[in-house]
Amino acid sequence: MSITGIEKLEFGVEDLPTCEKFMQDFGLQPMLQHWGEPRREFTTLSGASVVLHPKNSEVLPAAFEAGSTLRRMTWGVDSPAALAALQPRLEKMPGFRQVGEELECCDPNGMTLRFGVTALREVELPVTPINQWGDVRRIDQPSPVYAKAEPVNIGHVVFFVEDLAATEKFYCEHLGFQVSDRYIDRAVFLRTQVRGGHHNLFLLKLPNRPRGLNHVAFTVRDIHEVIGGGIAMNKENWSTFIGPGRHPISSAYFWYVNSPTGGAFEYYTNDDYLTENWQPRELEHSLVSFTEWAVEGGIDHDTRRQHKKTGAA
Repeated sequence: MSITGIEKLEFGVEDLPTCEKFMQDFGLQPMLQHWGEPRREFTTLSGASVVLHPKNSEVLPAAFEAGSTLRRMTWGVDSPAALAALQPRLEKMPGFRQVGEELECCDPNGMTLRFGVTALREVELPVTPINQWGDVRRIDQPSPVYAKAEPVNIGHVVFFVEDLAATEKFYCEHLGFQVSDRYIDRAVFLRTQVRGGHHNLFLLKLPNRPRGLNHVAFTVRDIHEVIGGGIAMNKENWSTFIGPGRHPISSAYFWYVNSPTGGAFEYYTNDDYLTENWQPRELEHSLVSFTEWAVEGGIDHDTRRQHKKTGAA
């Protein structure tokens, strides 16, 4: 299928100034704003964007959960012909409409989706190699230390879902997503193309948890930028949900920061790259299968030790 990845995420938020500060502290770059325009837009190095709207903005679709949250996500496709070919698949979906040169509908979980020809740009960055036993690649060169992160792209989004089977069917049968791995009767990891990173979308069903946003994940250069970004957010007094750590299911290193937009924002790197030769695994959902290791509360900027909760001994 021709869907390339996430182009844009639009949030409806209750506290626009606080969310604006969070985005800049997180390392996203502010776009030029027009005088009097209530929305705020921020971008990654690739051009993928996060847009903040007031919660009651008339330009937003209905929310799928209460409070500040994601209201619409835009997926890119690789050509106008691919977008035209996608239209018959979407026309029977709830909420279908054509908005300029883009298509819009709702998925079975109540999230509003848009589809348009991708405008993302290729990003070439110097990435310092690592040294491993028998594979020495960094010579006469230290590993980097990052003062803060500068996200390269929006890598994936994670939703709580109420009907896992119906939502998975929509993305796989109508949009051509590929199953990467699965937690039996609990969750599925999906990628947009046969060849690509471990997942662009993760659907998670938990007992007594209604639909909603879990987190949004941003790719960074390497594990050092994951660490630098998380510590910088700690310095700005944004609380860590969990991290740093590593997911064995995708091999990715992560750091999750609680976001005033709803859910969490994640820095991550080193996820598995899959091809047509990959065989999806069916695993029991457990602490061990989801997290190899993780630091609760993050790392304190001043002490460079695990951040202690207020009142902890």
